Amino acid sequence: MTSFPPPLSGSAQDETPELRPRFDDNGLIAAIAQDAVTGEVLMLAWMNAEALQKTIETGRATYWSRSRAALWVKGETSGHTQEVTELRVDCDQDAVLLKVRQTGGACHTHRESCFYRRIENGALSFTENAD
Repeated sequence: MTSFPPPLSGSAQDETPELRPRFDDNGLIAAIAQDAVTGEVLMLAWMNAEALQKTIETGRATYWSRSRAALWVKGETSGHTQEVTELRVDCDQDAVLLKVRQTGGACHTHRESCFYRRIENGALSFTENAD
């Protein structure tokens, strides 16, 4: 099993130069995929320690499927891959940002982004890129 050093306390976690991911009680960390060229947010998924380690090692986005309770490499079956060009963590290391080169749609609906609807006055509407 993959092991990262435990998170530090307080501001020490914010300033450490070491990768010390703060996984939640289920052993997961939020992972945001962003287009490396346009900056568009493509999707939100989850990673466990093994998925994060495989992403670091291979440069291919690997996530943890909560519904299947299994690792999945983005695009493994669909061909809609994510090549990681940069990997970041937020200040307290409880979320990761993957800047990716996306091949095909990022969303399981085959859309470019999973964020294809906006909330306007409490109702949903589709964005221009929702085709």
